[in-house]
Amino acid sequence: MRLLLVEDDKMLGESMQIGLEQDGYAVDWVRDGDAARQAALTHEYEAVLLDLGLPGRDGLDVLRTLRTRGSKTAVLIVTARDRIGDRIIGLDAGADDYILKPFDLDELTARVRAVTRRLNGRADPLIEIGAVTLDSVSKRISVEGTLIELTAREYTIAAFMMERAGRIVTRGELEETLFQWEREVSSNAVEVYISQLRRKLGRDFIRTRRGLGYSVERP
Repeated sequence: MRLLLVEDDKMLGESMQIGLEQDGYAVDWVRDGDAARQAALTHEYEAVLLDLGLPGRDGLDVLRTLRTRGSKTAVLIVTARDRIGDRIIGLDAGADDYILKPFDLDELTARVRAVTRRLNGRADPLIEIGAVTLDSVSKRISVEGTLIELTAREYTIAAFMMERAGRIVTRGELEETLFQWEREVSSNAVEVYISQLRRKLGRDFIRTRRGLGYSVERP
């Protein structure tokens, strides 16, 4: 899952990025409102973690711009502004959640999971497709009840596709969710991960849609 982190405090931003990446997320981190607006309108994210007091452009202005442009990306405000009025303004502007600093990183990631589940039309953290079951809380996948060992990126691709079961996912979408801007993407990286997942989850679990991308189909 690819996240956009918008935080101008260097120490806090670094610790959040490290913690989120250790939890299996791909994280793009920007430190001002103009960069946040540009990134959120240019790239596809599962969620945006948005501070309010930003250089250049206030976080609320970024949020309002996204909603005005029709963006349905989950936005979680992460701020020290703790007045009830501030919370109301943020939620009314289109935020999906409002988290106060200081916060526990485990709670933050749980809120990200909950918000993205709701936006994907699910309440249950479990996704079952045929013999394959994904638990988005424990970040584990099993086949017929047997736990399958996956790397972080293998899990990310499997989860991304299972959450979009029934639709075609392009190679570009998979590259977007796997890698941050500054990291090189090898020409066959996606194909390698797909091949590894087929070996572990079943040859026909992920289907190639020639010229279009890949899909996971419900039985």
